[in-house]
Amino acid sequence: MSAVTDVALEPSAGVSRQAQRAPILTIGMVVWLASELMFFSSLFAAYFTLRSVNKPWPPKGTHIQVGLAATFTVVLILSSATMQLGVRAIKRGDRRALRLWVLATLVLGAVFVANQFREYASVSFTMSSNAFGSAFFVLTGFHTLHVIAGLILMLVLLARAVPTSFGAGETPSVEVVSYYWHFVDVVWIALFSTIYLLK
Repeated sequence: MSAVTDVALEPSAGVSRQAQRAPILTIGMVVWLASELMFFSSLFAAYFTLRSVNKPWPPKGTHIQVGLAATFTVVLILSSATMQLGVRAIKRGDRRALRLWVLATLVLGAVFVANQFREYASVSFTMSSNAFGSAFFVLTGFHTLHVIAGLILMLVLLARAVPTSFGAGETPSVEVVSYYWHFVDVVWIALFSTIYLLK
């Protein structure tokens, strides 16, 4: 009788284990973000190498707007919060709230990108001016490209969320976009601390 019971329970246990496994989409995003982390780590390593052999750092006459950058850092952090609220909304099956929160995230991200381009146009140095200029434009430039990629992902997500069939079952596809966006935010916090605050 016990053996029969064990056999009867085995399929449900298997289903439970399957339900607990992370979706392949999520696993793929995590692996890809790990490779992106290594990419940005190499850029940070290059930055600190340049910083160690160039004195003073940044060179005299090089000015960056720390206060304004801090303001837009807060904007990007807020966008991470709105993205997470979108994830919570789709988990409840609330498609309308998801679209509103993702749209808010998109707007905040676009404002951040707009400020980046404004800063590129207003700084007193170029990529070829000195080592700091090269490091500044490479690090922030690659990050800006990643932010733009995130905005494109959100546009795709908003388009996919139009049909009423888009519900709680689509949570993994929303979560992977949120993972990417949180990653972009964390990288910027590290960039801001390194470039703007660390003297």
